[in-house]
Amino acid sequence: MHFSEVFLTLMAASATSAASLTQVSNYGGNAKSKAQMWTYVPDKVMTKSPLVVVIHSCQSSAQSYFSNSKIPWKQGSDAKGYITIWPSSPNSGTCWDVSSKSSLSHNGGGDSNAIANMITYAITKYSADASRVYVTGGSSGAMMSNVLAATYPELIQAVSLYSGVPAGCFVSSSGGVDQWNNTCSGGQSIATQEKWAAVAKDMYPGYNGARPKMQIWHGSVDSTLAPQNYQETIKQWTGVFGVSTTATDTKANTPEANYATSNFGPNVQGIYATGVGHSVPSHLKQSEEWFGL
Repeated sequence: MHFSEVFLTLMAASATSAASLTQVSNYGGNAKSKAQMWTYVPDKVMTKSPLVVVIHSCQSSAQSYFSNSKIPWKQGSDAKGYITIWPSSPNSGTCWDVSSKSSLSHNGGGDSNAIANMITYAITKYSADASRVYVTGGSSGAMMSNVLAATYPELIQAVSLYSGVPAGCFVSSSGGVDQWNNTCSGGQSIATQEKWAAVAKDMYPGYNGARPKMQIWHGSVDSTLAPQNYQETIKQWTGVFGVSTTATDTKANTPEANYATSNFGPNVQGIYATGVGHSVPSHLKQSEEWFGL
C-alpha cells in the first residue's frame, strides 16, 4: 500500500470516530454543587436532537461510565443521533447526594440542581429539543433519576431507572450531603402510596404541570438496595399519577426470561427481574422505546 493510500485510510478512520466525551467547564446556573458536566455529541446528530442524561453509580464517574461496555448509551447515541449528557459526582465515593435538602428541593443548590442546569445549558448550546429530555441511571444514578423526576419534572419527559429507591427515601435526619441510609437501603422505609407521593410532590411545592413517565427496573435478589424498594417506588409514582398500585397488565418473561413487565396505566411501568442482583443490566432497546427514541 502506498503512503497516500495509508494516509487516506487513516483519515477516513479518524473521520468516522471523531466524536468523543467532552467536558463542559462552565454550564452556568447558581448551584453550589460542583458536579461536572460531560457531553457526547455523535458525528451524525439528528436535527433538534433529544437529550438523554446518563447518571453513573457510586464508585464511578462520567468517564468510566461512558467507557463501560455494559452501559450502552454511547452506542445508542451513535446509532440514532441523539445527544447524551454524562454528569459526574463531586462527592467522596462518587455517590450522588440524594439525602440533603439542597438536593431534595427544586432550585436547592445541590446535585440535582446542577444536573438541571446541565440540561438547560445543553438545550441552548446544541439547539436540542426541550420536549424530548430523558433521564436514566443505575444504583445511585437511579436514585438521582427519581430525585430529578420529583425536583425538576418540568424539564424531563421520561425516566428509565435501574435498581434505585424512591425519591426522598435516603433523606438524612441531620441534613447531611451524600449520606447513606441503612433503613432505606435495607427495604425498611415502608409507607403508603399517599405518603410517598407527598414526599415527591413536596420537593417542588406548588407545581401542577406535567410529570415524566417512569420506568422502574429492580432485581429480586438485590442485596445492596433491597427489592422492597421496587414496591415503594411503584407506590410513589402511581400515587403521583393518581392510579392504582394494581397493574393494569403484566407480561411474564418480558423483555427476557425471568423478567416480568407490569404497566400501571400509561405513565408507570415496572420491570422486576427474578434472580437478578444489583444492579439490573441496562436494556437499551426497552429504555429507548420507553423514551420514544
